[in-house]
Amino acid sequence: MNNLEDAPILITGGCGMVGSHLADYYAGRGQRAVATYYTHPTIRLEEVLDKANYIPCDIRDSKKVAEIIAQYKPRIIYHLAAQSYPTVSWEKPAETMDINANGTINVFEAVKTLRKEDPGYDPVVLIACSSAEYGASLKPGNVPVTEDTALLPLHPYGVSKVTQDLLGFQYFANNNIRSIRVRIFNTTGPRKTNDVASDFTKRAVLFEKGEIDVLTTGTLTTERAITDVRDLVEALVLLSEKGRAGEVYNVCGNKSYRISELLSMVETIIGRSLPHREDPSLVRSSDEPVIYGSSHRLIQATGWQQRIPLEQTLSDMIAYWRGIL
Repeated sequence: MNNLEDAPILITGGCGMVGSHLADYYAGRGQRAVATYYTHPTIRLEEVLDKANYIPCDIRDSKKVAEIIAQYKPRIIYHLAAQSYPTVSWEKPAETMDINANGTINVFEAVKTLRKEDPGYDPVVLIACSSAEYGASLKPGNVPVTEDTALLPLHPYGVSKVTQDLLGFQYFANNNIRSIRVRIFNTTGPRKTNDVASDFTKRAVLFEKGEIDVLTTGTLTTERAITDVRDLVEALVLLSEKGRAGEVYNVCGNKSYRISELLSMVETIIGRSLPHREDPSLVRSSDEPVIYGSSHRLIQATGWQQRIPLEQTLSDMIAYWRGIL
């Protein structure tokens, strides 16, 4: 085997919320990861450009993906690049499948091809899968779900994540590529956009500034277990070191909250009541009533702990929005 100890770390989707915090993590430890980003990143590129060696790359471009992996021979590949919004997947189901499924194939095929030239190349490949894979299995009487729960996705995004998940297992089983599949439950934090926590915190700051006079919301009765992105990053790093190849792990917060509770927390943080009304356009036609999973397998394998309380996460997000709006 080649010694990969000094090889860099590759983060696909390095300008997504999770990818950017992963780049932060390694930069804080004196390691400069290689990170790819697409033309229209979900965060502001200038916030992270100095944290990693950023390379533009469409994950659907198999040639470019292969060139990057062949050039850097990363010892760990965090495959985070994706179309990550369920609502967008209804509008663009084929594009969602193309990015998420074919992008994953491109990463594994690049590793497989490189091994023909360098048989000792043996990276760990962590795939960012999703709680959306469980879909209809997420019912109040059936949570917290374990990794053995039936995968019954309710939207094209969830289907695309099941595909990524199974591809990871297939390349492990047939090609002995050390894939680790990570089913990530609701995760939020600074730089996050288009989830309930980011919507509430951003609109609260806009309300403070007098730019809106009422918050629009979706359904407030659904329940979500929420993890801070920095805790998720710790879980991903621990899995890259201690996870078992071919295995799948849930990463989830240890408590579920009603969405109305998040709104109350935001009001407490800013010290003001927030007038709000439900907007029918924000209510999904098929929405899991509760999303809550067991992280027992992850904890047993790595010793991971959820350290950052939701109140702190929301407070940090409000501080973030106050700094850029």
